Amino acid sequence: MYVSRPSVHPVEAPPQTAQNVPRARMKDIQGMPGTCGGFALRLFQFIFAVISLLVMASTSDFASASAFCYLVVAVSLQSLWSFSLAVVDLYAILVRRSLRNCRVVSFFTIGDGITSTLTFAAACASAGITVLIGNDLNKCAINHCTRFETATAMAFMSWFSVSPSFLLNFWSLASR
Repeated sequence: MYVSRPSVHPVEAPPQTAQNVPRARMKDIQGMPGTCGGFALRLFQFIFAVISLLVMASTSDFASASAFCYLVVAVSLQSLWSFSLAVVDLYAILVRRSLRNCRVVSFFTIGDGITSTLTFAAACASAGITVLIGNDLNKCAINHCTRFETATAMAFMSWFSVSPSFLLNFWSLASR
């Protein structure tokens, strides 16, 4: 009896069914580094942080409360971080380079975690001082309550746009 060998007579691969189809990887999720969604998130982070910084700096008495000084420092750091990563994302998109290296994603995740925590804490502290000035002390006539509220709201908006970046990068690291 003669036995055929695969090297002599190639065997066809079985058709792929739903059970043996390879799973899709996370590299196509928008919001990750090097994607258009990630670039858009970075741009929103930067824009909201800069608006918060400019509105707060336009008041003459923001230095009267340490929470407002903290907000200025936090959104300054957030705007620098977001702008630099927006440039990196734009470069990656233009040259079609992948930014899914474990070290790069770790760097993005740690930076997003630090800046988002600082921005959120500063926005919460500023919101508390704004409520104190406006509602409890009724001194909005002498202070710039609307500017303080606007700067605080923009800081919260910046934090809201940093959070998806941080969560997606963290999820990418955790799923490896």
